Amino acid sequence: MQNPVSGNLPPSSAPGTRPPPAELGNLDMRIARDGTWFYRGSPINRLPLVKLFASVLRREADGGYWLVTPAERGRVVVEDAPFIAVAVDMQGEGRNGRLIFRTNLDEIVAAGPQHPLRVETAGDGTPSPYILVRPGLEARLSRPVFYELAELGEEQTVDGGEPQFGVWSDGMFFRLGEVGDLDDE
Repeated sequence: MQNPVSGNLPPSSAPGTRPPPAELGNLDMRIARDGTWFYRGSPINRLPLVKLFASVLRREADGGYWLVTPAERGRVVVEDAPFIAVAVDMQGEGRNGRLIFRTNLDEIVAAGPQHPLRVETAGDGTPSPYILVRPGLEARLSRPVFYELAELGEEQTVDGGEPQFGVWSDGMFFRLGEVGDLDDE
C-alpha cells in the first residue's frame, strides 16, 4: 500500500520543493533617483514598509529589478540605483583603513572586495559614484558622501599605470578619478 502525499502539494511535487513564485508582472512601483519609493505614483512614507520591500528586492541577469517572495514576484522600476549612501565613516588609516557606508535604509557596508566602489562619468564629466550593497544592488553615493571621499582621497600609481586619484578601503584602492581631473575643479 502506498502512503498518500500529505499537505497541499500536488502528487507530482517532490517533498521539500516549492513551486516557482507566481509572476505578477509590473507592480507599478518605482524607486526614484533620490531613493524615494513610489506605489501607483504616490510616495511610500512608512520607512518600515520600504525596508520590508527592500529586503526582497532582487536584480535579474537582464538588469530588471524584482520584488521576490516565496509565493510571488513582480517587476519594479528603478531610475538609477535602489539605495542612496547617506553617510561614510573612516575606520583606521591608509591601506588598512575601512570606509563604512550607511544607506538611506540603514544598511551598513564596508567598501572592499565584497562591496566595491565604482565611479561612472557622464558625457558632461559629472561623476556618479556607487557602492555594491548586495549582489546586483547598488547604492549611489550622495553628493556630500562623495565630497567626503574626495577629502580622504590620495594620488596613487596602480599597476604601473597612470596616476589615479582614489581611496583605500580594506586593502583595496578604489579609483575616484584621474589626477588631471582634479585640476579642472
